[in-house]
Amino acid sequence: GTGTPCASVPLKLSDVSLAPAEQLWCSFRNQAVKLRMTKTGLGCKAPMTVHQMFLETVEHYGDLPALASKKEGQWVTLTWREYFQQCRLAAKSFLKLGLERYHGVGILGFNSPEWFISDIGCILAGGFAAGIYTTNSPEACQYVADNCEANVLVVENHKQLLKILQIKDKLPHLKAIVQYKDELQQKLPNLYTWAEFMKLGEEVSDEQLNAVVDSQRANQCCTLIYTSGTTGNPKGVMLSHDNITWTSNAAGIMPDLKHGEEVVVSYLPLSHVAAQVNDMWIAMRFAAVTYFAEPDALKGSLGTTLKEVRPTSFLGVPRVWEKMQEKMKAIGAKSSGMRKRVADWAKSIGFENLLPWGFMLANNLVFKKVHWAMGLDRCRNCLTGAAPITRETLEYFMSLRLPLYELYGMSESTGPHTISWENNFKIMSCGKVVNGCQTKLDKPDEDGNGEICFWGRHVFMGYLNEPEKTEEALDQEGWLHSGDLGKHDKDNFLFITGRIKELIITAGGENIPPVPIEDAVKAETAIISNAMLLGDKLKFLSMMLTLKCVVDDNGDPTDDLTPEALAFCQQRGVMATKASEIIASEEPAIYKAIQEGIERVNAKANSNAQRVQKWVILDRDFSISGGELGESVSVRNIYSTSQKFGNTHSFKDLYFWGLFSTL
Repeated sequence: GTGTPCASVPLKLSDVSLAPAEQLWCSFRNQAVKLRMTKTGLGCKAPMTVHQMFLETVEHYGDLPALASKKEGQWVTLTWREYFQQCRLAAKSFLKLGLERYHGVGILGFNSPEWFISDIGCILAGGFAAGIYTTNSPEACQYVADNCEANVLVVENHKQLLKILQIKDKLPHLKAIVQYKDELQQKLPNLYTWAEFMKLGEEVSDEQLNAVVDSQRANQCCTLIYTSGTTGNPKGVMLSHDNITWTSNAAGIMPDLKHGEEVVVSYLPLSHVAAQVNDMWIAMRFAAVTYFAEPDALKGSLGTTLKEVRPTSFLGVPRVWEKMQEKMKAIGAKSSGMRKRVADWAKSIGFENLLPWGFMLANNLVFKKVHWAMGLDRCRNCLTGAAPITRETLEYFMSLRLPLYELYGMSESTGPHTISWENNFKIMSCGKVVNGCQTKLDKPDEDGNGEICFWGRHVFMGYLNEPEKTEEALDQEGWLHSGDLGKHDKDNFLFITGRIKELIITAGGENIPPVPIEDAVKAETAIISNAMLLGDKLKFLSMMLTLKCVVDDNGDPTDDLTPEALAFCQQRGVMATKASEIIASEEPAIYKAIQEGIERVNAKANSNAQRVQKWVILDRDFSISGGELGESVSVRNIYSTSQKFGNTHSFKDLYFWGLFSTL
């Protein structure tokens, strides 16, 4: 048995004990923060630890299913009580392996019960749970493991294990590795299967674990989310127990989630805040059952899982909704004439928001069938977040009577800051601020566009070991500055209108800092003057390149190649002297050299999403007079100062350059 759990749940504020704290933020592992409590409403709810939230759910819903995963083609479930006991066992095993207070457990693998149990077991044992993207290179894994001083790394399979074996000798804090799927291909010291790992803790007493759990305070850190920095290495976003428990409650109350009735599918990367908060934490708060998709979910099996599970709530990144849209349209194109006419008619009335007379007929005929075919017939919350979505996709699903509810937030706000839900959404808006939180638009222009700033108990503690970066993100009053521009309409719906920062968010929801990639391409290929990465809202990265040309007295680029560019050409047997000659003939030797340079950069990319797939050479270099460069003559200003480009890194740039056809 796992014995009696400790520390009952505080029901009122007077029972809560918080760690002493002077400030709203911190950046060191053992520090605590003051909470942004309000006098009334959700913001004054008693803070609780993850353990207390878990225990409360187990006390009320212990025999209901919590997790379901496929084993040999059959769904196998764990109840809330079994799940809790497994997490306690894992916590004991982590203690046995020597997990120290405020040290990391890195988790590298596809979503599974073991992922959740490792994460929560680590937290109960007093460590920091740190998800690592499965697409990370060995070096990127090393950075995260080193940054959180991980004592244990949990990996899914041999493929992920190989990355860790390459770097383990550079990780002085690492004591053990656990592989949770498949048999080990080689026996190594301090390498355990999941079964071996779970056995280790049997010798650890309840008293020992309870003492660690009892020492935890809601205003201390328990989780790290690694977020892409605009330049260089990711930052470890420190989330407190209160960040997680308070946000999970607040975010679930608004769309009126029903305790013990919700069903979700887990398939998006759990190292990303959106999936983690949705699949693990909100599910815990509301005693939902989480079904784990297959690892090839995004390659096609997700549709099958949805049809089997029929979730009540489903979170998709824009690319997932676009793929569904493409699939549905392809089926629609194949339908027989009569069926297609009925479907088009039904979609046309689906778009009228009031129920027209034909609705019952259309609903029965088409919508129900479509919802059922997608596995979304029970879904009250079709959510989209993590990247901007196009109006076309929103309208398409609206016409199927499956409105997509847009969310907005960031790792630094424990996920959601604004939420849309039934009868509380507007197309292209990301909704209303979470109850108990506030939005401030900083330095608004004449149209009311300002930088979106957040306040509330969802705002993170700080970046681990990075006090300067923490103070860049939070102002003196503790408002979190998002780097996004937005405005409110008369009903207080938030609309995002642009970005101050230049991070690219692809259609798949991957955050990509453009500057390091642009700089690397320029460094690899001496003939390139400027490089600009495109990929916001798009499926893959493309790049616009310019060649090094002589600048005239006004600072305007001419067509003549610089001496450096001429030398580059001559080394490759090319006699051209003008940029236009190279571009007109797509000079094979030069195009090949550029392609090889880009391939060298791609070989070092942190993940597939960060590889440049297509590129084009523009016929003149960027300049201040041309409006592509700002006064400080860095191409970064294209993102901010140059209005000419419209939306940052978006397709508008391509239309502007008339390059759409080339890409």
